[in-house]
Amino acid sequence: MGAKGFFTDTTICIGCKACEVACKQWNQLPDDGFALTGMSYDNTAALGASTWRHVAFIERPVALSNQMADGFSWLFSSDVCKHCARAGCLESCPTGAIVRTEFESVFVQQDICNGCGYCVVNCPFGVIDRREDDGRAWKCTLCYDRLKDDMTPACAKACPTESIQFGDLDELRVRARGRVEMLHEQGMQEAYLYGDSAAAQPGTEGLNAFFLLVDKPEVYNLPPNPVVPTKNVGQSWLSMAFAALGVAAVALGSVAASRHGGAR
Repeated sequence: MGAKGFFTDTTICIGCKACEVACKQWNQLPDDGFALTGMSYDNTAALGASTWRHVAFIERPVALSNQMADGFSWLFSSDVCKHCARAGCLESCPTGAIVRTEFESVFVQQDICNGCGYCVVNCPFGVIDRREDDGRAWKCTLCYDRLKDDMTPACAKACPTESIQFGDLDELRVRARGRVEMLHEQGMQEAYLYGDSAAAQPGTEGLNAFFLLVDKPEVYNLPPNPVVPTKNVGQSWLSMAFAALGVAAVALGSVAASRHGGAR
């Protein structure tokens, strides 16, 4: 069975939050409260244990013009778990609660999760989170239950502009690259893909939920060079070994010098 995933084209997102509502409704997720966050018109603020899709409202300053008298423009982006090709949450889970499914998505088995939180600190995107009531970790499942019935994930099904596209990853990548070429031809040279391949994002070996952006990743609250912490374990051990050898060499040198001094 081929790998499935999301291609999110932020240039056609209208900020309607239909994906958020559909995700919460299908997965029976609790609300996040209805207080004003101060984050523009966004009242969910970020991804979390009870928000698996989050539409960010980004106010971006621009040069004043007749058409943009207020001096800012809007960017909308529907964020989600990236289902990384190399997932820090999966690699750090000590109980085997987090697994890779037959669709290449990353899934948390709630009946096995012990709430240790290792997955939370090892996600380079800050996606996975623990609920306050039971301490277990939760995140997007790629609507695993729907996929098993050959159904489209709720968020992509509800998106009115097809900003969120679901399908076979190989097909999505071809479609996404064609979209970037089209935007470049239309004068939007700043358009590019984020996380569409291992070459573009070696720290996670690519994302199964990738994005088309028109500004720096940081503007969308995405890390520019995300790295799975476990990817650097080998290098860390090597550095430690060299450090230990250095200390041993200094110690042996000191012993040799003291013996030489005593012989005199």
